[in-house]
Amino acid sequence: MSTRRAARELALQALYQLDLAGEGDPTVPLFWSHFDAEPQAQTFARELVDGVAAHRERIDALIAASAEHWRLPRLSRVDLSLLRLATFELLGRADIPASVTIDEAIEIARRFGSEDSPAFVNGVLDHIAQVLGVKEKPKSPE
Repeated sequence: MSTRRAARELALQALYQLDLAGEGDPTVPLFWSHFDAEPQAQTFARELVDGVAAHRERIDALIAASAEHWRLPRLSRVDLSLLRLATFELLGRADIPASVTIDEAIEIARRFGSEDSPAFVNGVLDHIAQVLGVKEKPKSPE
């Protein structure tokens, strides 16, 4: 598993913990001490979690607008945490191609989500990437 994938999975778990426990829960800082991730993975994971926290209102608005017929409280906590993570990458990490962010999110959804999670995550993130104008244009055959 790549360092970035490990970091994304760690960030997903941290966001899930924060969602369940709440921002002010004193056990949340302990979360980071229970993982033996390499320092690069921990650094990237913390950057992702901090980015989601800093842009949560905008991220949630993008998800709500893109998840047709679904209100955020009705979404699976895992799917919502993963969508928040990937939406932050689409918003705040121009150095990561949108296709990589979406593919990574789909793979993580396969591992941590339900049977329907990969398709749902793909659809929502694809729409968000279009709204943000970060979706790569398909290459036309020459």
